[in-house]
Amino acid sequence: MSGLPVIDIEKLSSNSLSDRKAEANTLRNACLKNGFFYAANTGVGATTTANLLAASRAYFALPDSIKLTISKEQSSCGRGYEGLSRQRLEAGAQPDLKEGFVMGTHLSDDDPRVRAGWTQHGPNMWLPGDHPGRAVVERYHAEMSHLARRLMRGLALSLDIPEDYFDDCCRDSISTVRLLHYPPQPANASADARGAGAHTDWGAITILLQDDVGGLQVHNGDNDWIDVRPVPGTFIVNLGDLVPRWTNGLYRSTVHRVINRSGRERYSAAFFFDGRGDYVSECIPTCLAEGEFPKYPPLSVMEHLAEMYRLTRAA
Repeated sequence: MSGLPVIDIEKLSSNSLSDRKAEANTLRNACLKNGFFYAANTGVGATTTANLLAASRAYFALPDSIKLTISKEQSSCGRGYEGLSRQRLEAGAQPDLKEGFVMGTHLSDDDPRVRAGWTQHGPNMWLPGDHPGRAVVERYHAEMSHLARRLMRGLALSLDIPEDYFDDCCRDSISTVRLLHYPPQPANASADARGAGAHTDWGAITILLQDDVGGLQVHNGDNDWIDVRPVPGTFIVNLGDLVPRWTNGLYRSTVHRVINRSGRERYSAAFFFDGRGDYVSECIPTCLAEGEFPKYPPLSVMEHLAEMYRLTRAA
């Protein structure tokens, strides 16, 4: 499993506190090392994941002229279709060779948060003809939200703080599903061509579903890239940039990328769990050693996300 640890979600959710603490210690070691791990025994069924990937393949097979009718350019909250090469995650590299579709918690235009202009809050967009499978994607979003909340409680336990410490952050979280399609890397591609350029994720945690193609790589800190192979029945989970803010850099948000050299189409689905929009990220007191000071200033989730979207928008 690429040398990454495996976190057993059943143990992390056990009725036994000692079992939960033992698995939280395994989680702690993963977060200290590189912030990437496999999640197993999640309770998410194979039918759910298979249906999602099937819906994704059907959606991305549609002509661009149809997909562009729900372009993200028309959305006030970053929802809808994003075409090939519309994002550059790695500064100085080519725009990313991928296309995507984003949905999240649906909020109507008259919701107070939408009227107030909160970043990433608003309505979803769907194509007529039920593409990319609204019921399938909404169910997946709900199941990932449940899994993310269990992981956040495990994260708190791993930091030796109350398990419900992040419950307020999780309430009304900005959570999105991003369906992704990576065409095969061209044989004559330049050296800086990427499916997704080297980057860290921006929010709290990311839960990634991969097909069997592979292509995800994690930087190990020794100038090497580790291939993160797909393992049936598991998800890849990684920490985002908000977690180092909470832990004063104790837990890591690690650089990763995607290069699809398989010669096949690659499909994945990333669930981004970022916390409530107005939740202020600041250092957890127990993560400050005596005489230490916070390395990061307090910042709301939506302020942080707005800046990251601005910086990665391809020209």
